[in-house]
Parts: sequence; structure tokens; C-alpha cells
Amino acid sequence: MTSAYLIGICGTAMATLAAMLKAKGYDVRGSDANIYPPMDQFLSDQGIKPLLGFDEKHITEDIDLVVIGNAVSRGNPEVEAVLDRRLRYASFPEVLRDMFLWDKHPVVVAGTHGKTTTTSMIAWVLVECDKDPSFLIGGISENFSSSFRLGHGDAFVVEGDEYDSAYFDKTAKCLKYLPQIAVVGNVEFDHADIYQTVDQVRQVFERFVSTVPRNGNVLLGADDVGARSLATVPLCRVETFGLGEESDWRATNLVYGDTATCFSVEYGGRVVAEVAMPLLGAFNVRNALGAIAALSALGVSPGRAGQALGTFQGVRRRLELRGTERGVSVYDDFAHHPTAVGETLRALRHVTQKGRLWAVFEPRSATSCRKIFQESFAEALAVADKVILAPVYRTQLPETERLSVSALVEDLQASGTKAESAQSIAGIRELIVAGAKADDVVVFMSNGGFSGIHEMVLGDLRRLG
Repeated sequence: MTSAYLIGICGTAMATLAAMLKAKGYDVRGSDANIYPPMDQFLSDQGIKPLLGFDEKHITEDIDLVVIGNAVSRGNPEVEAVLDRRLRYASFPEVLRDMFLWDKHPVVVAGTHGKTTTTSMIAWVLVECDKDPSFLIGGISENFSSSFRLGHGDAFVVEGDEYDSAYFDKTAKCLKYLPQIAVVGNVEFDHADIYQTVDQVRQVFERFVSTVPRNGNVLLGADDVGARSLATVPLCRVETFGLGEESDWRATNLVYGDTATCFSVEYGGRVVAEVAMPLLGAFNVRNALGAIAALSALGVSPGRAGQALGTFQGVRRRLELRGTERGVSVYDDFAHHPTAVGETLRALRHVTQKGRLWAVFEPRSATSCRKIFQESFAEALAVADKVILAPVYRTQLPETERLSVSALVEDLQASGTKAESAQSIAGIRELIVAGAKADDVVVFMSNGGFSGIHEMVLGDLRRLG
């Protein structure tokens, strides 16, 4: 049996690749600095037990392939052992491409926001239509309770991340995925640790759509200026999707409810589908339009796609209702960019008809920890009635570059939004338990686990009776 070892195995993509390699017959091992949800349970369900911490003793001579995650770098003891012993190594996207994509029909979903949900939507509809697809997403799809599937059909649906590949390969992962169909919903500045300007980000997406062959398809979000600007780059068929009249695939007759969203899909000037999906927000309507457009390119009728989306259950940590106690609804969301934060809060406005909307935000990602979005975060968070800010996660950043939580609180208060900061998880819990009332909605937003605060708060509320 061939052996594979993954350094940084608990990352969403790396854990998924580990499971895919095991399904392919590999003996899979790996390690990470921390073992955290939801991928810890996912790996356990796959029969893979990660090693805690990095140690060169973990790198044994029987390992045939080492996959080095992009979160590790030179100086990592396991990386150094791999290099010293000249073991075969590769990046995550290289392994995905070479072992899984060359003999498939890749559908690659890219963009700053919405990748995970759109990828999951396409995969679910293909399964519902008996197309037996493969997929890899950056989260756990509720319909599959998994982040991957290896099917026998032609389509392989994959989330195309613009983050770099590894310490030894700074090109974006999505550039390696051989797209036959490419979806780009939006192009905004993000990943400030590797990109300096929005033009650098846009260049990645230009290169991405330029990899689509002439007989392929490119689908662009018409509501986003960055995505629209890519229309002249590809040499294949290009179509757009969005809410505006200029979109090729357009949503009309929108009805936002507190548990579902309904809309019609127009294409070529006529209604081709009706959708009633159990998801919230205009951003999910755009995600669904991108999915329907991609599915049409795969031969699935819009009507059938719209019908199947009615049973799409979403993705964990994407506006996920974790529970309700004492009439207080607690949501978990991955939002960490101002645009995503604002969209999430506007979506939840349809749930808070009687109560107040609480936004609890942890600046954790490489971009959200920086001052670059100081004003944008104030505008996005002001949609809420009450804001609680956790400390900036990356305290090693110089103060001149770091997001100022105190300034953000002041800006929110000046705009009329009640806002305060808390220095600990315990402090946040105390504020919520003391202030939340029946019919209130509390959403925790972070691209990390937020120390499992969601269940803690639900437990606190439960104990109050």
C-alpha cells in the first residue's frame, strides 16, 4: 500500500485531500499544530487520526508522498526532515490535479466570496440528476455530511481558491485545476498577506479564466465590477449571472422569507426556472444563479436544477443556525471580509422581524486583522443592532498595520450602532447572556473556530431556563 503524509492535515482542504487519498487506497497519516472542528471529527469519521504537533520523528522512511500544506513553511521540523531525506513532496493543488482532475471534466468555482456554497449547489444538483459527480469543497456540505465525493461521472466540481499553493509555489491554487467550466462570482481585494493590491488579485483571475479551453464556458457575476471586467479575457463562451437587467442569467420576483428565498430565473428574456430554496440572502440567490448557469453548460435543464435546489441544505458554518434557546437564535458564519459580513447581516434582517440582530465578530483572517478595511468593517457591521468585537487574532502585526478594535467601536457608536469590545470568550458570553432577549438573533462571524463559543452560549442560555 502506498503511504501519504500530510503536513497541516487539519486544514479544510488538506483534510479533504487526506480522505480522498485514503479512498484511493493510500495509507494516510498527517500532523497539525492544532486539531479543531469541524475537520477533526471529519478525519475521525474517515479513520484518520492526526498527530498533534510537528516533529521530525513523524517523518518515517516508509512514506512515499508528502503533501505540504500552504500554512507551513521552512523551519517546520517535518518540512526540514522531508527536504533532508529527499522524500517526494508536492503541494495540495498539484496532488489534486495530477491524481484526480486530468481524466475528469473540471467545473471550477472561484471568486472572493460564495465559492463553497456555489460548489456545493452544483454538486448536489448533479447528484440529484443521477450524474454521479466527484467534488471537493472547502467545507462540510449538509446534504452529503462531507467535503468530498469520488463518483464515476465526468464532472469534478471543485472550489478554486486564489490563495497560494505552498511555501515553494506562490501561484494561486485555482490556476492548477484545468477548468472546462469556470465560475467567478466576484473579484475583491483579500488575502493581504500575499497580495498587495486589488490589481494583483484581478491578475490571478485573468490568468484563471484564460486557462479555459475554447470549447469551455466562463460564467461571471454581473453584479460585481471585478468579475464583469474579465469578460474580454477568455477565448470561449462567456455568460453572466446576477440580479441586474444586464445579466444573461437573472433572478426576478424575489421573495425573502425568514427560512427560505424564492425567485424566478430568466434566460434569453423568458422564465426558465422557479426556485424555492431554504437559504437566506441576496448573496445566496447569486450563488444559485451561478450554479444554474454552470449546470446548464453541463446539460442540466434550469428547471430541473431549480427544483433540486429546493432540497439543498447549505454548508456548515455558512449562515448555519446552531440552535435556539430562550427564544434567542444563534448562527455561525464564516464571514471575515466586509462584503461578506454585510451580506450576512442583511440576510439575517429577514429573520429579526421582532427582535434585535447581534453581530459578534472576530478579526482573524490575514486581511481582516489589518487596517485596510477599517472603514469598510464599520459600514458593514452597522447593519446590526448590537455589535461585540473580539480582539484581533494576529497580535504579531505592527500596530500601524493592525485593525483597531477601539476605533471600530467608536465609529460604530458614532453611526448609532451599539457596540463594545470584549477581551475574552468569557467576556463575550457574559455580554450576550446578560443582554439577549427572546426573538433576538446572534450571529458569530469568524473564519476560525471561535473557540466553540456558539455551543457555549447556547449552553449558557439553556441553563438560565
